[in-house]
Amino acid sequence: MPLTFHWFLPTNGDSRHVVGGGHGTPATALGRDRPPTVAYLSQIARAAEDLGFVGALTPTGSWCEDAWLTTAMVSRHTERLKFLVAFRPGFVSPTLAAQMASTFQRQSGGRLLLNVVTGGESHEQRGYGDFLDKDARYRRTGEFLEIVRALWEGKTVDLRGEHLQVEAAKLARLPDPVPEVYFGGSSPIAGEVAARQADVYLTWGEPPAQVAEKIAWIRGLAAASGRTLRFGIRLHVITRDTAEEAWAEARRLLAGFDPQTVKAVQEGLARSESEGQRRMLALHAGRRDALEIHPNLWAGIGLVRGGAGTALVGSHQEVAERIKEYAALGIEEFVLSGYPHLEEAYWFGEGVLPRLAQEGLWRHPAGSATAPEGLVPFGS
Repeated sequence: MPLTFHWFLPTNGDSRHVVGGGHGTPATALGRDRPPTVAYLSQIARAAEDLGFVGALTPTGSWCEDAWLTTAMVSRHTERLKFLVAFRPGFVSPTLAAQMASTFQRQSGGRLLLNVVTGGESHEQRGYGDFLDKDARYRRTGEFLEIVRALWEGKTVDLRGEHLQVEAAKLARLPDPVPEVYFGGSSPIAGEVAARQADVYLTWGEPPAQVAEKIAWIRGLAAASGRTLRFGIRLHVITRDTAEEAWAEARRLLAGFDPQTVKAVQEGLARSESEGQRRMLALHAGRRDALEIHPNLWAGIGLVRGGAGTALVGSHQEVAERIKEYAALGIEEFVLSGYPHLEEAYWFGEGVLPRLAQEGLWRHPAGSATAPEGLVPFGS
């Protein structure tokens, strides 16, 4: 089965340098270099669509623009691209969320995917009026998705749960198609919810051995629930005609990390309740040396950014080989990004995707066996 690639919409702003933010840390001033206007985000979305990305992830949190509103506006400037909208259960009722998703599908032509984010950090959640602890948030997410999925099936739902209660809930119009649910999390309770409710389990870009362990863990939990899931990975990319050029770009980004900013971000992230964030921090331990933690896997992004903190760095062929390595583990979907997002989409789309197409591992969603007419791999 061909691999699926998604890009990223930087609704916290974009730059030729790494824009920090996420997991309770604010977006850095670099996000003002290219503000997240609808015009600029639409430019990225159109490029991603032309290059052959299936969808684009849009983040959620106090550090970025609202994902629902932004993608609804950007969708009017694209034709095929899907939008992987991150949202947090508990901020809206499950019935309203199900209705919003149904409306989005009709108005966009079926281009909604949902990335369920159980909820950042407790101090950020409290700013939104949510005072549950982490485990309780996951239990609420399980109830939330149970209600939403039943509504999407056309059922009338009565549920009195630990955290959520609905009575005679029903949708007047069902979504077509039903949006797929993407879900991540590294804690035991996150795995349980993912196994029962997710269509695609997403992991951040850890070394292949650790990713293999996660896949085996979730696959086992899902099998115990009589389900099968697909698996995806979230990574940044720095890909160039040669390895030397790619690593020079990584070093340029690293040189732009102000030591005080790194210190402040790392202190903030060290207080994170997220098991996934803890695993990201362990990859670099706040140090600037030894950041290549696996061939072509660089942990430097995580010095100034919460959440996904690793990048594939190398020549187009090397990055393609690393993608094949993850695919061999069972990863079918890749959610990628790079700074700046417009230019890096072209580096990856014109340099890596045609190489994967030549090996039968990727096909342009528009129907071409390789890529848009006239597109050939860089350096070939």
